[in-house]
Amino acid sequence: MEYPVLDAKATGERIKELRKQRHLKVEDVARFMGFESEQAVYKWQRGDSLPTVDNLFALSKLFETSVDDILRGAREGGESPLLPIYRETKPAV
Repeated sequence: MEYPVLDAKATGERIKELRKQRHLKVEDVARFMGFESEQAVYKWQRGDSLPTVDNLFALSKLFETSVDDILRGAREGGESPLLPIYRETKPAV
């Protein structure tokens, strides 16, 4: 069985893209999220961390899109939004 893994860097780029499409500053997103500083938003955008489920839900409302679109988005040229799929190797019999 193959296990898909999210690409935090691609997700961060998607968050940045969605923020810019709505002409929002990092400060605007942080204020909407109720954060005292912008640091978490910058970490998301760099791909250093992913938003928690409840923060993803809030971002989906702010950006007027789905959580799936934030996490995976539509990629050009067939580029996969997922890292290479982990494949468990089985010993030869």
